[in-house]
Amino acid sequence: MSLFDLSGKVAIITGSSRGIGKAIAERMAEHGAKVVISSRKAGPCEEVAAALNEKHGQGTAIAVPANIASKEDLQRLVDETRAAFGRVDVCVCNAASNPYYGPLAGISDDQFRKILDNNIISNHWLISMVAPEMRERKDGAIVIVSSIGGLRGNAIIGAYNISKAADFQLARNLAHEFGPDNVRVNCIAPGLIKTDFAKALWDDPKTLERSTAGVPLRRIGEPDEIAGAAVYLASSAGSFMTGQALVVDGGATI
Repeated sequence: MSLFDLSGKVAIITGSSRGIGKAIAERMAEHGAKVVISSRKAGPCEEVAAALNEKHGQGTAIAVPANIASKEDLQRLVDETRAAFGRVDVCVCNAASNPYYGPLAGISDDQFRKILDNNIISNHWLISMVAPEMRERKDGAIVIVSSIGGLRGNAIIGAYNISKAADFQLARNLAHEFGPDNVRVNCIAPGLIKTDFAKALWDDPKTLERSTAGVPLRRIGEPDEIAGAAVYLASSAGSFMTGQALVVDGGATI
């Protein structure tokens, strides 16, 4: 059996209608998992789920739209997952928000709260909903998609980076709480990835050149290059890793 086999596992992946979340869902399905596609809009979720079912067989994926800002939506996401598949083995907290680019002096209270609520508190909500059954079974994997920005200062996306730094600590704390029950909690810290979410950081050629000049691979990453890290952390291959931040950034120095 492959160390990366996810057969029989059920994975919820937020923000999985596009970008990194979609790539993670595709690779987890490829490795045998049942996957739950979730983002705010039903249409894109249904399209991704339909494509996975066509490729890997009916029953591989379901679409459950949910807004991570709503605790009720997240509970419905978990409830519908259990109704369809009977359990939750893997939870990938990938969805996030960043409504503001600029110095912290200019951010509004509402913008700052949205970043903190969606990028930290919503992760705590969802994890709290799925962790009890994992702890009872003595098996489970939780993956938070954070960012290399959580390990650096930045004059443009400072609030976002603060939230991502908090995600590292959330994972460390929960690793201690859940570890005795064999439930692992880790972060992935991507560098600059070519997604719509990060478009403001790579769409302009000069900005992209600056962003990649100090990266050993001298290029931007692709969503699929993050997916393998998620499969690793969710599978037996990552069974002795918890409370960690797996940095996938093309070799950029911190």
